[in-house]
Amino acid sequence: MSYIFRSDAVEVGERVVARHEIDGMHTDVIGHVLSLDPLVIRPQEVGGYPSSLEAVEILAEELKIIKRLSPRMVRNSDIRAVEVATAAAFPGKEHTWTKDGQWLMRAGDGVTGRSNSAVPLGPSAGFTPVPMDEIDEFYARHDLPTRLAIPERIGKPAERVIAASPENWELEPEVIVMVRLLEGDVAGAPLPEGITFRVDAQPDQEWLDLYHFRGQALPPEALEYLRSRIDGTMRFGRLLAPSGETIAITRGTLTESGDGTVWLGFSAVEVAAAWRRRGLGTVLGSHMLGWGKDNGAEKAYLQVVASNSAGVAMYGKLGFIEQHRHRYAMRKGGNL
Repeated sequence: MSYIFRSDAVEVGERVVARHEIDGMHTDVIGHVLSLDPLVIRPQEVGGYPSSLEAVEILAEELKIIKRLSPRMVRNSDIRAVEVATAAAFPGKEHTWTKDGQWLMRAGDGVTGRSNSAVPLGPSAGFTPVPMDEIDEFYARHDLPTRLAIPERIGKPAERVIAASPENWELEPEVIVMVRLLEGDVAGAPLPEGITFRVDAQPDQEWLDLYHFRGQALPPEALEYLRSRIDGTMRFGRLLAPSGETIAITRGTLTESGDGTVWLGFSAVEVAAAWRRRGLGTVLGSHMLGWGKDNGAEKAYLQVVASNSAGVAMYGKLGFIEQHRHRYAMRKGGNL
């Protein structure tokens, strides 16, 4: 089991894997938690769905480890598809594949992890050693620290690299990747009276004034790098008050995964302080989903820091469900 993912506390109703010992043998139970004290788990149906199977009680002295899982079973190819679409949206100023064709190395402005990291996108990346010498050389050439993007499961070799010398790496916060289909009616929620929705090809100063990356204003040139180098389309959504003031913003990208599916990437949601707690983030999100579908997107994804429970709840209202998690690991002191 991974040691860098899903260390947050388990709650009733969640899908988990619990390893316990019976008669000297280790066995795993995968299912949904019915209670925590005592620990009772109902084994899942095929696909990770809740079942009516007989529940299993696991004694505290038998339990070895328990980990949260994504709400549904996910294939490695599903994880890779989202990561490929994300990489197309954040290619960096320069990007190139490692010689084995398994890791995409990206160098950008040095600010965002998505544009300044090596990510395992090749079909064999999860089973072959990480070409660290080549990756280190790439980032040294760009005067950037080595940073690895580690998606859950398909990034296992990178986890082993970190585990071999944890003192040399700084792990960044755990990120939840959430997805949903764009099918049926995804028309936006009704707009509050007097408020309008708009999508622009470029952000203006009002949009930029509201946007922050991890609590800090993002330099305009960094956003321009993203907009001009995307392998797809980037647009900037907003809600406007009756006065014409921009009161909420978001960013949408349209890129393809390896199988040709068009994905809407949904990010950078901000609501002006005076307009918060009115559900505007959800309203804006629903209209951006409609825009994505109208422009050819078949599925949507977003990323949210695992500790942002309010954000996770809001995106759940928009129909998103957790698919997988990922983290960035940056080598301390730059490169070897």
